[in-house]
Amino acid sequence: MDQRIVNLYDHFTHGGMTRRDFIDRLAELTGSAAIAAAMLPLLQNDYAQAAIVAENDARLATERVSYDSPKGKINGYLVRPIAKGKRPAIIIIQENRGLNPHIEDAARRLAVEGFLAFAPDLLSVSGGTPPDEEKARELHSKTNPADIVAAAVAAVPFVLTHAESNGNVGVVGFCFGGGVANRMAAERPELKAVVVYYGLQIPADQVPAVRAPLLLHYAELDERVNAGIAAYESALKANGKRYTIYMYPGVNHAFNNDTGGARYNKEAAELAWSRTIVFFKEQLGTPRAA
Repeated sequence: MDQRIVNLYDHFTHGGMTRRDFIDRLAELTGSAAIAAAMLPLLQNDYAQAAIVAENDARLATERVSYDSPKGKINGYLVRPIAKGKRPAIIIIQENRGLNPHIEDAARRLAVEGFLAFAPDLLSVSGGTPPDEEKARELHSKTNPADIVAAAVAAVPFVLTHAESNGNVGVVGFCFGGGVANRMAAERPELKAVVVYYGLQIPADQVPAVRAPLLLHYAELDERVNAGIAAYESALKANGKRYTIYMYPGVNHAFNNDTGGARYNKEAAELAWSRTIVFFKEQLGTPRAA
């Protein structure tokens, strides 16, 4: 697919233009409104594909729970191996479409590895994630980012004190959630591992507060996010922080999202995920797999 189209869609999904403007620009790039309409499904997420680990997998126990935050009750999706016991825990931070089937599947994938996995619905601060992707994205764009961050940060003590958490807690965030994960690394010294997928970086003056080792995944074609890498890495080095950066060649922002159509890259996604699992096991301990 023409990289200009992928870049245009990325600009649209991150609040850079209205849907009408996006469709008009897409029609200009493709040559007609009809071609633009036919191409749109190739760019949008298809949640029917979000089942690397089935929702009813017999190895897992899932439940809907809630916790308190400065912004009220936050709902979430909690997954663990069926056998109860203490285990490391991982918080999964959503993209800019709320708690959707793709993020829930990511939680199940971590639970199969043996972790206690928790994906909060950070759009709870605005009433909860709508099932329709476009409505979820629109609601996200209307929600105060500071409220979302506050809700995410409050998930840490909830998971730390959970009956099946052994106190070793990590965070993984994707896209918008990657930026939130960077914020959480600076605001929650209890965290022991943070993984960021193509997330915006924190300012240099916040880096000294980071305690957890960082694993940072970036996409070579993601100019918007990559613009902040050099300054972030400089601040991490200057403050003696533990971090690893991987740049995945020839792939786009959101390359990990297997429901994401044209932007998904299977090879890069699988490599990044394998590195993520190894990192969490190294930093949090290796739990017994489901």
